[in-house]
Amino acid sequence: MTYPNSFGAVLHELRGKADWTLSRLAREVYYSKGHLSKIENGLKVPSPDLARRCDAVLKANGALIALAANDVSDPIESATAAIRPFAISMSVTGADMHTGEEAEGASLRFFRAAFDSVRLLGQTAHPRLVLPLVVTQTEALQALAGQAGGRTRLEWLALAARFAEYAGWMAQESGDNEAALSWTEQAVAMAAPGPDRDLESYAKIRRALITFYNNDAAQTVALARQAQLGTNAARIRGLAAQREAQGHALAGDYDACFRSLDQARELLADAEQSEAPVLGTTNLPDSVAMITGWCLYDLGRAREAAEVLDRECARLSPHALRTHARYGVRRARAHAAVGEIDHACQLTAELLDTVRLVRSATIGTDLRQLAHTLLRYQQSPSVRALHSRLMSSLRLS
Repeated sequence: MTYPNSFGAVLHELRGKADWTLSRLAREVYYSKGHLSKIENGLKVPSPDLARRCDAVLKANGALIALAANDVSDPIESATAAIRPFAISMSVTGADMHTGEEAEGASLRFFRAAFDSVRLLGQTAHPRLVLPLVVTQTEALQALAGQAGGRTRLEWLALAARFAEYAGWMAQESGDNEAALSWTEQAVAMAAPGPDRDLESYAKIRRALITFYNNDAAQTVALARQAQLGTNAARIRGLAAQREAQGHALAGDYDACFRSLDQARELLADAEQSEAPVLGTTNLPDSVAMITGWCLYDLGRAREAAEVLDRECARLSPHALRTHARYGVRRARAHAAVGEIDHACQLTAELLDTVRLVRSATIGTDLRQLAHTLLRYQQSPSVRALHSRLMSSLRLS
């Protein structure tokens, strides 16, 4: 049965106000008429994906998304924890590590280059393989900081903090959010003695990513706004505005989402270059454009999302495998959402080897949602041909 303020009842009411038949709504959202009838009559609960599509086409301004969040729990199972938090050692054994000023400068340059290398490795390898390397280098940098003095000590600690922050990202990609938060907190603590406060604000952006993948729109927006208040750095405020836009998209607030995207574009265009390792992704030619495509999908505007993601995915470096997998799966979801099943299957087939290689818990979230959509079309030859490979990849993600 349906209740007056249930998703099904409100959907029926909005459809009536729009003077749409159930068949018309089915065509607009690419779900069957029978499925929608069961939703309206309270016999089925709406998926977040269906709620976003209905909210967009009926111009409900997030009302249907909010109702669906009350009707159902998150359909995505939490990824199994794969690693444990690592404690960073403050001691070092072996040879004396005191060096002269020239040698220390060379060592700093070496570790900065090593950071770029490990981030490159993170694009092509399983995060559980990358994480121990990052941990080892973080510990070495902390040891060097402990034996240095003055300005050099702060430089070592600042670099160690960047390694620790990246360890947090690899932990999240491995599916261990607890370890991800632990590493992020340690990174902030390492950076605290120095003048750079960017990492403290960036940590809130990292936490907002975890709440985003938990479908918590309000907390995502709140953390992103805190990050913008905590720093003067244009890049950090721009990245925070991007994350805020994603939170607004989850809530179905189109206007707030695009205000934040406009703000992000302006801030990132003004960001100054620094010798320090860059915080945030460096693999997107236009991060705001790519995030716009992501947001459009969450806003229920899958056709517009597909157009943007098609364009931006074509611009990615062939070496950025993790980035290709992340946005490529979302691109395939957008095409599947508008009924382009053959094309979605083709895109998915091209991505599965990469998905298996990089083994990302966050990408796995989108892959499971993509599979859920495709398996509604089990009579499609393309879906049947892809089925075994897709199921195998899901078991590994």
